[in-house]
Amino acid sequence: MSDLDLTPVIRLTKDLKNAARTLSDDEARFLVDAYYAMQDDRIRAAHQHRSLTESGEPADVMTWLLDQREILEKQVARALDAYSGSNQVGAWMRSIVGIGPVISAGMLAHIDITKAPTVGHIWRYAGLDPTQTWDKGQKRPWNARLKTLCWKIGESFVKVSGNENDIYGKVYKERKEIELARNENLEFSAQAKSILERKKFGADTQAKKFYEAGKLPPAHIHARAKRYAVKLFISHLHHVWWEISTGEKPVKPYVLTHMDHAHYIAPPNWPMK
Repeated sequence: MSDLDLTPVIRLTKDLKNAARTLSDDEARFLVDAYYAMQDDRIRAAHQHRSLTESGEPADVMTWLLDQREILEKQVARALDAYSGSNQVGAWMRSIVGIGPVISAGMLAHIDITKAPTVGHIWRYAGLDPTQTWDKGQKRPWNARLKTLCWKIGESFVKVSGNENDIYGKVYKERKEIELARNENLEFSAQAKSILERKKFGADTQAKKFYEAGKLPPAHIHARAKRYAVKLFISHLHHVWWEISTGEKPVKPYVLTHMDHAHYIAPPNWPMK
């Protein structure tokens, strides 16, 4: 973390009440990245601290440093809470189980709704279009930080899938059952063959055995089901955001038949009270 410029953090801790009005999207993107970096750093440091204390080594300075890291991390979270909470789109996102202030802030800061007349624009920008390729020597066709954020959203939906108020975690679970059945019926055999031709696997790897059998390995099925739930959430996000920004519903409400769905699913918790 020593190479990070913490000027935006310092300013926000001094005047947090005004953060929602003064925080730019650039600052918000920085703070979201900084938050997750600090979180990872704190977790690693906590493991080191635990090892020291268990071995009987003095760890007073380490304890102090952990406390400071936690304070700064909470300050950044409070700033992002103010940023996303003051925005109507952010408020809708935060009404969804599994979507908190930091993720909401990241989505708000990374997406420009004026450049996304359809949800497909966001899917592609977030790297969720499986037809996209990134060839050697070419510019990455998606936003890497937004793609990582969408991965975190998927993981969050998996974690909250047992919550009675959850929506998208249950979508993930339902979709996974469908994907598993399709996998057993060898509906992904062409994809498995293509992966075997393009990638190298160790002779005894489990993944290779699945691909050779014309199936996708469990991790691949898990990722497909997560991506489906995330894409549905982003479809709803686009609908809500477009309506708030333009005062009109999307010209073409997203068609879930593109996601192997036969019927329209309206955004949950919308309109908000």
